Amino acid sequence: MQVSPQLDAKFKQLISRYPVKRSALVPMLVYAQDEYGHLSDPILEEIAERLDLQMTEVTETLSYYSMLRRKAAGKYHVQVCTNISCQLRGGFEIMAHVQKRLGIGNRQTTANGIFSLEEVECMGACSGAPAIQVNYDFYENLTPEKVDAILDQYAAGKHPASVPVISGALHEPDPAEVRVISQRFGIRDSHTLKVYQQHEGYEALTKTLKEMTPAQIIDEVKKSNLRGRGGAGFPTGMKWSFVPKDSPKPKYVCANADESEPGTSKDRPLMEMDPHALIEGMVIAGKAIGSHLGYIYIRGEYRYILDIMDRALEEAYAAGFVGKNILGTGFDFDIYTHTGAGAYECGEETALLESLEGKRGYPRFKPPYFPAVLGLYQCPTIVNNAETLATVPLIIRRGGDWYSSLGSPKNGGTRLYSISGHVNRPGIYELPMGFNLNRMIFEVAGGIPNGRKLKAVIPGGSSCPLLSADECDVAMDYDSVAKIGSMLGSGGLVVMDEDTCMVDVARRIMHFYAHESCGWCIPCREGTAWLRKLLDRFHEGYGRAEEIPLIDEVSENMLGKTMCALGDAAAMPTMSIVHKWRNEFEDHLKGKCSLNAAEVLPMAR
Repeated sequence: MQVSPQLDAKFKQLISRYPVKRSALVPMLVYAQDEYGHLSDPILEEIAERLDLQMTEVTETLSYYSMLRRKAAGKYHVQVCTNISCQLRGGFEIMAHVQKRLGIGNRQTTANGIFSLEEVECMGACSGAPAIQVNYDFYENLTPEKVDAILDQYAAGKHPASVPVISGALHEPDPAEVRVISQRFGIRDSHTLKVYQQHEGYEALTKTLKEMTPAQIIDEVKKSNLRGRGGAGFPTGMKWSFVPKDSPKPKYVCANADESEPGTSKDRPLMEMDPHALIEGMVIAGKAIGSHLGYIYIRGEYRYILDIMDRALEEAYAAGFVGKNILGTGFDFDIYTHTGAGAYECGEETALLESLEGKRGYPRFKPPYFPAVLGLYQCPTIVNNAETLATVPLIIRRGGDWYSSLGSPKNGGTRLYSISGHVNRPGIYELPMGFNLNRMIFEVAGGIPNGRKLKAVIPGGSSCPLLSADECDVAMDYDSVAKIGSMLGSGGLVVMDEDTCMVDVARRIMHFYAHESCGWCIPCREGTAWLRKLLDRFHEGYGRAEEIPLIDEVSENMLGKTMCALGDAAAMPTMSIVHKWRNEFEDHLKGKCSLNAAEVLPMAR
């Protein structure tokens, strides 16, 4: 197949980025779909030939990723998020309105081919909920009227301006905030090298390469008590120290920017407004472990972020901060961006590595496949969240002890918290580790709208056990939240008021995990599907009393029985909801819902 000169050049560029050609597969599929609208057999055959793959290898990988399609969508593909943060602020109402406005249902295209519509899972706009994407452009804080105005412009052949910065990231500074990671947020052109250098940018890299040994770098990160900001909270310096120093194999640094945990939207503004911090952190990490090549794995929905990162990398290469003989020290380190294509599972580090190798994002067995020893291409690899790596330059510049002192014991520094749901000021806030959760909700985020009472909080993304209102007087660090039976996770807080139906919350969360389960492990594949059916029945008024303990039993049968944590992620919030709000499940047996206690559900009549 004859491809355009632009796509041909892009294909060649992508293939050149990897020591194994197959790694270029998913990005090539994404860029081909961007040009042609869908992936036909001829373009797939062309990609297979360029990568020395069989057609079956290409199609079986393609079928795993939700963003890749074999049939054409509309010229403007409208994606409406209805996941938990958007649901709480009217996401389903927006979806219904768009269906009515366009006269089509989910996954359908208008007769003239201008619009197509899809209900999607979390797209990283939680603090700007409700939100939609049209192709790759984000639109947030929507009402039906705002949606109509956006669609009117597209229908007229215009391109309405997308949201330039995630809603809430540039709120009025709160006195409680400690602006360390976010110190450059809001500064004009903060994404550029010029502005980054005006605010101490690349000073840490200079210090690292000219004054410090790899062991000293790792020791400084250990002293900082920096723990992974992606969810697990594993000590970063310790993770780096696991990489074998005497391995003859190449070593790799991977930034995990596949931000797909519902309730989490922090890495998007970080990369949008401060991309050089991530780049500098990756080069320092490379020096620390003896690596010379790094990849930034960015979720597919964040296309404009990928473009920002690529421009920042061009600047860094031109200035000599990335590439060969950095700062004249003889140290070489290359960085490339890599796009995902829609798969929550790829946020798990070993699944991310499989995806980066051009395969389905299935998790690997641990042991033996601990990334520090057997990671990318079976070589030693560190995988760290984007926020984790972007924090490293601060630690090197000002010292591990300084950074540690900003947080609580064994939980160093600050972190970016995404606060969404029923609060007056949703947004991204940088607060010290150990900051009180009630203060986050009622002081920093402005409390619950319309004077309603607090009912529940997801403290760290949808995979965490929920907290009831009387459990929210807690320090927000990994150890304190764990002591009360939940997790700090990715720092994605979702706040729910007293009128929230917890059966509906459980149902929506399980729809997400049933959709995102890769199907590799039977307990997860079957368990999430059955829980989705059970919770759907309860919400519709068809539940039975004996199914309340059955929900708990099915959840228990997933815990600790899967290769990765997705089974646990589905089970833990569900179990917490059933245990803490069992009365609402019992109310649904009587045809009532706490969303409106006097209302009998239509299907229960």
